[in-house]
Amino acid sequence: MEIREYHPHDEIGWVRCRVLSFLDTAYFDHVLQKKEKYENPSIELVAVIEGQVVGLLDIEYERMEGTVCSRGTGLGGMIWHVAVHPDFRRKRIGKRLLQEAERKAMEKNLNRLEAWTRDDDWVNKWYEKNGFHKVNSYLHVYLNKIELEGNIKSELPNLLPVQAFTHYVGEDKEKMKSKFNRVHECVCYEKELGGFK
Repeated sequence: MEIREYHPHDEIGWVRCRVLSFLDTAYFDHVLQKKEKYENPSIELVAVIEGQVVGLLDIEYERMEGTVCSRGTGLGGMIWHVAVHPDFRRKRIGKRLLQEAERKAMEKNLNRLEAWTRDDDWVNKWYEKNGFHKVNSYLHVYLNKIELEGNIKSELPNLLPVQAFTHYVGEDKEKMKSKFNRVHECVCYEKELGGFK
C-alpha cells in the first residue's frame, strides 16, 4: 500500500472510495459527485493499492488563526474527509493516513486538528483511539414532510417545503430525539499536535 498526496487524476477513485465508505454510516446520504476544493491550503492524502484508491484524508488548514477551525488557539487544521473503502477496513489504513497527515501538519506548524463526525459508535471510537478528545456537540435534525407541519413553513408563496435538514444547538436534545425520526449527534473532536497546548 502507498500513502501519497492526492493528484487530480485520483478524483474518480476518491469519489468512489468516499461514497462506498459512507454508505454504512450516518452520512450515508451525503454524496459528493466530485472532490471538494478548499479556499485555504490543504493536506490531501490517498491510500492506494494496485492503482485503486482505498483510503483518503483531507485537511484544510489555517494561515491565520480562526479562519478554518471553530475553536482553540494557534493554527489548526480541519479534517473534512477521512474514509477507508469498506473492503479494506481493519488494515490500519485510516491510522496510517492520519499519521502521515499529522507529520505534514506539524511541518506546517499546526498545533491541533479538529474533526466533526456524527454518532456512529465505531467512528467515534476510532477518533478516541487515535488521540482525539470530544469537545463539543449539537444535533443534526432531518424533518420529513409530515414532521415539517407545525415546525417549519415557507414565507414565499407557492414554495412548499417537503423536507428539511436543520441544526439544533439547544439544551433539550432528548426532546428533539423523541420528536423527530432522524436525529444525529454531530460531535467535534480535537487533537493537539507535537506537544503544543
